[in-house]
Amino acid sequence: MIELAENRYGKSRIRLMKVTRHAHGQTYTHDLREWTVQVLLKGDFETAHLEGDNSKILPTDTMKNTVYSLARTSKAIAMEDYAKELVDFLLTRNPQVSSASVRVESTMWKRLTVDGEPHPSAFMRGSGELQTTSVERAQAGSFHILSGLDNLVLLKTANSGFEGYIKDSLTTLPETKDRLFGTAVTADWCYTSPNLDFDAVRTEIREAMLRTFANHNSKSVQQTLYAMAESALEAVPQIDEIEITMPNKHCLLVDLSRFNQDNPNEIFVPTDEPHGYIEARVRRRS
Repeated sequence: MIELAENRYGKSRIRLMKVTRHAHGQTYTHDLREWTVQVLLKGDFETAHLEGDNSKILPTDTMKNTVYSLARTSKAIAMEDYAKELVDFLLTRNPQVSSASVRVESTMWKRLTVDGEPHPSAFMRGSGELQTTSVERAQAGSFHILSGLDNLVLLKTANSGFEGYIKDSLTTLPETKDRLFGTAVTADWCYTSPNLDFDAVRTEIREAMLRTFANHNSKSVQQTLYAMAESALEAVPQIDEIEITMPNKHCLLVDLSRFNQDNPNEIFVPTDEPHGYIEARVRRRS
């Protein structure tokens, strides 16, 4: 006997750029947001799979159009609030849908500074960091909001070492008290409330982790990861746990002795592969 266990479907990689225009008398300011949206629906779609009956299927092209139409009327600034609106809109109009999930990735844009002043309408791409959120709600249920960041590339040139580890017959790595520490942080956290100033809370979490990374006297990636997670939880009571992934992007000291030169920890070759991979979930103790 074969049966359909579970399924969902939707539209992915919906690219959205929104300009919000503010008039201030004779002057103006524009805000810019670039979001990539994914919509996924769960529900009563068994007949579509088993019988080819599409009468309960909302076309994914309609989902794409909904993303743009709702963005036009939405007053949401935080992507979490926009995702909540989109989930509610889809559930209200589609009773055959048992739950809707919306994921948003936000690309970093920074306002240009020209002649020492922020320009009202010119921007430049920031780093490759993405701000992320996944918002899900079932019919008559409550919101589950998982937010985070991805590819936050960091590097420190002091206060990092690695010593006292296991050494066996295959170990060639030398101990060091002074190494470059590079990583690309991914972090995810759940909010304890669906009604927050999400941008402000996100900024607090991010700044707490950055401050700790910069100032922490690192004995290992594991130790720094935990310290960053701890600082985020201490700074923000609106989250109860955080999961962080930190690959160790190695910068290898170049041997210049064959050129009759010394290398006092100044010349390195950055490498992406292979790299160490460290992750942990840190939570408040109940």
